[in-house]
Amino acid sequence: MKKIFKVFGYLLAVLVVFIVGGIVFVNMSFPKVSPAQDLTITSGPDRVARGAYLANHVVVCVDCHSTRDFSLLSGPIEPGTLGKGGELFDQSMGFPGVFYSKNITPTGISDYTDGELYRLITTGVTNDGRAMFPVMPYPYYGKMDPEDIYDIIAYIRSLDPIDNEIPESKADFPVSLILKTIPQDADPQPKPAKTDQVAYGKYLVNAAACQECHSPVDAQNAMLPGLEFSGGRAFAFPDGSVVRSANLTQDEESGIGTWTEDMFVGRFKQYLDSGYHLPKVQPGEFNTVMPWTMYGGMEKEDLKAIYSYLNTIKPISNQVVKFSPPVTSE
Repeated sequence: MKKIFKVFGYLLAVLVVFIVGGIVFVNMSFPKVSPAQDLTITSGPDRVARGAYLANHVVVCVDCHSTRDFSLLSGPIEPGTLGKGGELFDQSMGFPGVFYSKNITPTGISDYTDGELYRLITTGVTNDGRAMFPVMPYPYYGKMDPEDIYDIIAYIRSLDPIDNEIPESKADFPVSLILKTIPQDADPQPKPAKTDQVAYGKYLVNAAACQECHSPVDAQNAMLPGLEFSGGRAFAFPDGSVVRSANLTQDEESGIGTWTEDMFVGRFKQYLDSGYHLPKVQPGEFNTVMPWTMYGGMEKEDLKAIYSYLNTIKPISNQVVKFSPPVTSE
């Protein structure tokens, strides 16, 4: 019996050494991306204007990096908070840790070079070599045309500076270890010509990371393979209510298979109609995390291109329960 315990002790010691060695290896070897480029982005009115369009209406960086007023439908941005950061993503929302969006005004990014900002946006690696949890969907941004990323950088450098100290984000173990392996070098793709409507729509869908929110995930928030764009991802509000993303596939019963181009574009543009006012939302009532007013500012031709691309996605039957009110105890 003593011999058995002795052997077990040796095996346990080997296992501990293996685990500790693995942790040390990951901490020392990752994230494994190329150094930041020696990059200087020449700013100008056209570049800043294009960056403003992308950051506010396509990539919607300002969605997470500002304060949203969820007392109104879809949580429009509160005036005076553009880029200040501080939005919280934590375990109550299904995240494996506590994460805060960063201050992306000139105050918050003053210690970043243009090359470091480009690497951060496209790989998720900070200027001190830390890996970010992909709340910001940098794997998608890494596939964008570099010129579009340059435009966004020029734009955020033009924002009004706001002093707002952001707490450090912290991932739970073992995700704190795993996330170091997520970043990889960007794989930039040239922006297709607008005349190639489907290809350009696919580019915009990637830039907007539509797939990220409009796909079901497992308990670890990993996307379920083969069900991309079929909707159903749950987003919890602090009051306990839950909203779920829509099915964007061509399924006629549960998706958008019966939608016309005009219906699709109109769904976004209605929020910018001069006669439309975002309704007040009381706790427990239906609300949505979808930033309709931001996406509503997208150019019609870009929305039409997105519609064209979504028309190529295979139908997947997934009847989504759009909203669940908070569960109240009797």
